[in-house]
Amino acid sequence: MLVNLSEVMSNVGKRKDTQLPITLEQFTMYGEEYNFSKKEDAQISIVCIGERKISLSCKAELSLEIPCSRCLKIVQVPFTIDFEKEFDFTGEKEEAREALEEAEYIQEYSLDVDALVVQEMMLQFPMQTLCSEDCKGICDVCGTNLNTGSCDCAQQGRDPRMLAIQDIFKNFGQTDN
Repeated sequence: MLVNLSEVMSNVGKRKDTQLPITLEQFTMYGEEYNFSKKEDAQISIVCIGERKISLSCKAELSLEIPCSRCLKIVQVPFTIDFEKEFDFTGEKEEAREALEEAEYIQEYSLDVDALVVQEMMLQFPMQTLCSEDCKGICDVCGTNLNTGSCDCAQQGRDPRMLAIQDIFKNFGQTDN
């Protein structure tokens, strides 16, 4: 969704409040696509604070379906977008020009609401998602979800980084496997 910013810039103090749907079907991060389980409309507020200067705020509540990093169970992860920033379109100050160039969600005098939401979600995206703090994960041999049951695999604390060394020991008959 695009919002025309030039309508507001004409008069100091002019305000535009609008509610817009987020039209993203999926969110993509690190080449993975995630489905939305919740998408509230974005609350956008634009205020002219000076000649060709605006204050922009955006608020939205979203949730993504992200697999648990240990057991791959789908987890509902909430995101709260609460963005507020001022933009100077006069181009007089170097830092103001740089801020506009870095804001990929502003093209010319238009605000791309979906691009703003994507950028804010990227900043909040979790490094690791867990279904619970005590998630046991899956068996690295058979793939059984260890939260729902156990498996008959020999649990020797296998570390996949040590498999190459175990192969060397097997070649020399030095292992108890």
